[in-house]
Amino acid sequence: MRVHVLSSDVTITETSPVSVTREPGGAAEPAQQAWTPRLWGVLAVLCAVLFLDGLDVSMVGVALPSIGTELGLSTTSLQWIVNGYVLGYGGLLLLGGRTADLLGRRRVFLIALGVFAAASLVGGLVDSGPLLIVTRFVKGLAAAFTAPTALSILTTTFHEGPARNRALSVFSVFGASGYSSGLILGGLLTSFGWRWTFLTPVPLAILALVAGIALIPRDKPAAGGGHDVVGAVTLTGGMLLAVYTVVSAPERGWLDPLTVGSVVLAVALLVAFVITENKVRHPLIRLGILRVGSIVRANLSMIALFGSYLSFQFMMTLYLQDVLRWSPLKMAMALLPAGLLVAVVSPFMGRLIDRYGTPRLILASMGSLSLGYVWFLATAGNTPHYAFTVLPTMLLLGGGFAFGFSSIMAQATDGIDDSEQGLASGLVQTSGQVGAALVLAAVTALVAGGGHAGNDFGQFHPGVNLVTGVGVVGLLLNVVPLVLRRRAETVTA
Repeated sequence: MRVHVLSSDVTITETSPVSVTREPGGAAEPAQQAWTPRLWGVLAVLCAVLFLDGLDVSMVGVALPSIGTELGLSTTSLQWIVNGYVLGYGGLLLLGGRTADLLGRRRVFLIALGVFAAASLVGGLVDSGPLLIVTRFVKGLAAAFTAPTALSILTTTFHEGPARNRALSVFSVFGASGYSSGLILGGLLTSFGWRWTFLTPVPLAILALVAGIALIPRDKPAAGGGHDVVGAVTLTGGMLLAVYTVVSAPERGWLDPLTVGSVVLAVALLVAFVITENKVRHPLIRLGILRVGSIVRANLSMIALFGSYLSFQFMMTLYLQDVLRWSPLKMAMALLPAGLLVAVVSPFMGRLIDRYGTPRLILASMGSLSLGYVWFLATAGNTPHYAFTVLPTMLLLGGGFAFGFSSIMAQATDGIDDSEQGLASGLVQTSGQVGAALVLAAVTALVAGGGHAGNDFGQFHPGVNLVTGVGVVGLLLNVVPLVLRRRAETVTA
């Protein structure tokens, strides 16, 4: 199997000796990178931050009913505790990743982590609904800088190839563990008071900040770029408006004048951004990165993975809590098998990527996801049985996420120069977040407008149909290139 890369096969970093990378089946063996205690320490800091992101999102989701009751928030206002975070996170991820390249990854990472800790503390102390929503937006904004920066620090610290694949597999374990732990902790902490779901991450974030100051090596900002003020303004404005439109349209309506106006303005700003990037001497983002087929497929696969998985979990959460009246803890335990499977499989993903390559593993991921959704549709009816329908589905989805997350991240950053690792990391994570917001918005509209009411799963069937379609499209996007490549190899042989 051949993979075309954009940069030299030789990579030099401050922390490691020269390494030569290869794809499975290639002739050259990569040089081994020594995993020193400091290198493990850097990875631990990055994993802790990813763990915190997953922990925070899932804990707050479980605590929403209690927050609404204590602060007297309507369903609309309560929704913005989630959407405020999504707005800051999804709207600024791409800018956050590129800012780390231009200003220095260590500096951006540590400042954003400090802001995340402060916003968590304030959010746990406020008694105002609007102020709580503001703190959620600030936390999302901070995460938009910590998430892609953490990934770019990882990809520039660990050599492309076995070392990076191993690091990514460990990284994935902590992401899945954070989300899964958040479901359980959210149920437990909410019984003592919803504020604990905001305050618990504070000491962990401070500890990670102190360790990051001590362990993460200093890096130099990129030599070129960073002078594109117009590009920064149009990108930020366009992405914020786009994400705002996606998360607010289901409630307001897609044909509402404000929604239509937001769409038009967001498109105009993003078009202006593209025009600017093609004209300025030092563009904020090099658009040529989107001409690489493997990177485009990785980003589209991330949309399919996050969009389908998170939307399905959202529907199951509503069904189990609102229809079946399960407690938050019981609901969390029902969905936990998917996260546990990710945590079990992810440590082996580095070896699997080395042996089989990212295209095959992404294909396996999309296949497992699609099979999970199809199985659910075929067996659920209006009263899905947990052992026969829900549990097998969650295991298949967990397998899909386990095979997909590390593989997609590796493919999205492979062959990218160190000076653009933040850009590549921000791009793939933006794809996941914005894709999840788009699919979730469509699923929410389908569920709300399904016209079915009752104590069963019937109202959610249109949403599951859409999620299944998204998973199948992701599968086809990865099947077709492999089939075409096999035919080309057959012809040339």
